[in-house]
Amino acid sequence: MEPAPEAGLVVDHFPAAARSLRVACVTETYPPEVNGVSLTVARMVEGLHARNHDVQLVRPRQEGADTPDRGDRFHEVLLRGMPIPRYPSLRMGMPSKRTLVKLWTLQRPDVVHIATEGPLGWSALQAALHLKLPVCSDFRTNFHSYTQHYGIGWLRKPIMGYLRKFHNRTLCTMVPTEGLRRELRSEGFERLEVVTRGVDTRQFDPARRSAALRASWGADDDTLVVCCVGRLAREKNLDVLIDAFRAIERRVPSSRLVLVGGGPLEQELRSACPGGVFAGQRRGDDLAAHYASADLFLFPSLTETFGNVTTEAMASGLPVVAFDYAAAAQLIDHDAQGVRVPFGDGRAFAEAALALAFDPARRERLGRAARERALLLDWSTIVQRFEGVLTTVIREAAGAQGLPAKAAPGLHA
Repeated sequence: MEPAPEAGLVVDHFPAAARSLRVACVTETYPPEVNGVSLTVARMVEGLHARNHDVQLVRPRQEGADTPDRGDRFHEVLLRGMPIPRYPSLRMGMPSKRTLVKLWTLQRPDVVHIATEGPLGWSALQAALHLKLPVCSDFRTNFHSYTQHYGIGWLRKPIMGYLRKFHNRTLCTMVPTEGLRRELRSEGFERLEVVTRGVDTRQFDPARRSAALRASWGADDDTLVVCCVGRLAREKNLDVLIDAFRAIERRVPSSRLVLVGGGPLEQELRSACPGGVFAGQRRGDDLAAHYASADLFLFPSLTETFGNVTTEAMASGLPVVAFDYAAAAQLIDHDAQGVRVPFGDGRAFAEAALALAFDPARRERLGRAARERALLLDWSTIVQRFEGVLTTVIREAAGAQGLPAKAAPGLHA
C-alpha cells in the first residue's frame, strides 16, 4: 500500500509506458513569470516532452496563476513558495527535502536536473544525493555579480562559495557560453558543459513591426526608436543606458527610448528620463512587436549568464550594442551583427550607440545580419544537446555504481 503524499502536494504519477528518459526538473521560476531563466527552463521542459520523454516539473506554486492540470504536456509537483525580497511578482521555493525524498522514493526518476540554486534547488540536491540519483544542474544567474550593485560586495565571496559547493556536488553543471565556463573554471567549478540557448525566430520576426505601435510611442517612420528589454533593476546597469540615450537625444531631440519590463527602479528611471516610454512587462506576440518596432537595441547589463534578450533582438532584425561578454561575445561579430564594446566601458558604449543612431544604412546592414545569425539558433538543436548531456550523466552514474551501460535506467528503447 502506497503512503499518502504530504498534504498540499500535487502529484501526477509517471506513465507506465517506458520512455527514453524519466527526468525530474526542479526550478524556482516558471512561466507565467517573466525572466530569462523561466522561459529557458520552459523551452527545455517542453522540448524534452516533445521528444517523448517523461518529464516531472517540480516548482513553487504561483499565487493566482496555477491551474490544477496543464493537460498532458508534462507532470507537475507544486510546492510551497514565498515572494522574493525586492521581486514580489516572483517566488522562491521553501526547503522541501523530506517531501522530495518521499516523492522520488515512490517515483524514482532516471535523472534529476536542478535549474536554480535556491532553497528548493538545495533541497532537491540533498534529496537526490540521499537516494543516490544522478543529478545535474544549470548555472543560470550571476548572483555573486549582483552584490556590487546593492552595496554588499563583501557577500560576493560567500555567495560564490555556496554556488561552487552546490554545483560541484552534481555530476555536471551546464552553462550557456564558453566564456562563462572559463570564468567558473577559474573559480574552482568542476564538470562544466556548454549548452547554449535558442530563440523562437517565428515569434521574434522583423515582420511584426507595427506603425500603429510606433505611433503610440509618438514615433513616425523617420523617428529613431531605441529599445531595451529587461528588468528595471540595479544589476542591469541602466545608468549606462540612460547616459547613452541622452547623448543621442542631445543630437536629435525627437528620438524615443522604449523600456520594456518592470522593476524597483521604474520610478527613478521615469524621473531620469521623463520622455521615455515605459511599456511594462510584455509577453508573446506583443513583446515581439515591441522589439520589431524599434530601430536600435541597447543592452548595458554586466551581470548576465547569457542574456536571452540579445538573441530576441537579433531575431527581430535589430542591430545590438552590448558589452563584450555573454551572448553578445558568443553571437555578435564586431560590426557584423552589432557592436561589442569592452566590458564595463560606459563611454565606449555611448559612443557606439551614438554612431549607430546616425547611420541608418549601417543599422539596416547589421540588423539583416543579426536576423541571419539568429536563424541558426534553433531550439530543437539546443534541446537535443541538453538531452545528450542528461543521457551522459545517467551513463556515468551507472558506471560509478558498477552497472553495465545497458543496465543504466532510462536508456531503454
